[in-house]
Amino acid sequence: MKSIKDPVHGYIQVESTLLPLLDTPQVQRLRYIRQLGFSFLVYPGAHHTRFEHSLGTMHLAHALGARLSLPPEDHLHVTAAGLLHDIGHGPFSHAIEGLSKEILGKSHTDIADQLRTGTLGEEIMNAGLDPDDICQLITGHHRCSGIIHGDLDVDRMDYLLRDAHYTGVPYGTVDAMRLIRAMRLSDAGIVLDMSGVQAAESLLIARTLMRPSVYYHHVSRIAEKMFSLAVYEYIRTSPHRLLSSLLHGDDAACMQHLLHAENPIVSRLATDLYERRLYKRALYLGKDDVRDVHHITSESFLRERDLATKIAQEAGISPMQVMVDIPSFPRDIWMDVQVQDKHAVRRLEEVSPLVTTLNETRRSQWRLGVYAPEGLTDMVSDAARRILSIKPYTRQERLLSI
Repeated sequence: MKSIKDPVHGYIQVESTLLPLLDTPQVQRLRYIRQLGFSFLVYPGAHHTRFEHSLGTMHLAHALGARLSLPPEDHLHVTAAGLLHDIGHGPFSHAIEGLSKEILGKSHTDIADQLRTGTLGEEIMNAGLDPDDICQLITGHHRCSGIIHGDLDVDRMDYLLRDAHYTGVPYGTVDAMRLIRAMRLSDAGIVLDMSGVQAAESLLIARTLMRPSVYYHHVSRIAEKMFSLAVYEYIRTSPHRLLSSLLHGDDAACMQHLLHAENPIVSRLATDLYERRLYKRALYLGKDDVRDVHHITSESFLRERDLATKIAQEAGISPMQVMVDIPSFPRDIWMDVQVQDKHAVRRLEEVSPLVTTLNETRRSQWRLGVYAPEGLTDMVSDAARRILSIKPYTRQERLLSI
């Protein structure tokens, strides 16, 4: 057993069986992957890493496994899954996951090969763990996967607490231990006792408030789009080989490749990003300003680049001077959370009136962004309105633009 001091949870205990996993290259690499990607450009304290988050998730997974009285083998697998759930993340966390999905057909949870091969695969076998069970826990295909992969999971509990701590944003308050004490395992999965409803609501509120202020802050989104475009241009000559190589590296290594790239477009984008010369907002609109919001949201990097090219042609500038950002439209949350009262098991939204309100709030937070270098934003804005399904200016907007 080893104790590690953590600023969020206090002392985290690592079981002796899992210590060899902690020291593998696949886990140690997470020390050099920022948890919040480019959010440090907005919040200077946000330099915490996926390694810290993985330790915290492991800690909470172990606590919840104990609360649910899991058999020792399941408990150990759940704890290991908490430690290993993020080893598939590329540089700057989610920044180029969209490219990975479109070009390689892989997301950060596709880690079956890593769990079976190399140093990590050897240590998993030495610990008497089943890599298939760990993989299923992480991807949501295990009877206990709700602990790691669900609407009320320990992954969310840790990242909300940790991200709020390091950004200084006061919205991520979650009583994780209260939630854990109110959970139990049933045939339907993890069920929440009525005593935990308020703690669950606080997590829901935290997720809702952290979304626009941290996770979808426009400066972070602009930086991610600049980074994604630089990577896309960098890998053009050999997309599968070069993207795979970048994804196995860390933040610093990836940035060095881009900064010293022979392609001047790549090096210029990387330099601007490194020195925080970011694109500006040409358009930044909510769902009520877009005629067919569900038709336009595809979260496809290649589709966004196609739209950026059309907008650039309309504006008479280079496609490299336009970036389009169309996030997926937020889904309703808490759909799968069940609450046990005295008489029956019911959905959380049936017990808590907050759920409907907060789901509508999430939908209102959605933003379509079009970004361009300073000095080009007005012409790009006009071109984007003609290309995209944007409603005409209201009279008030016209007066404000004068």
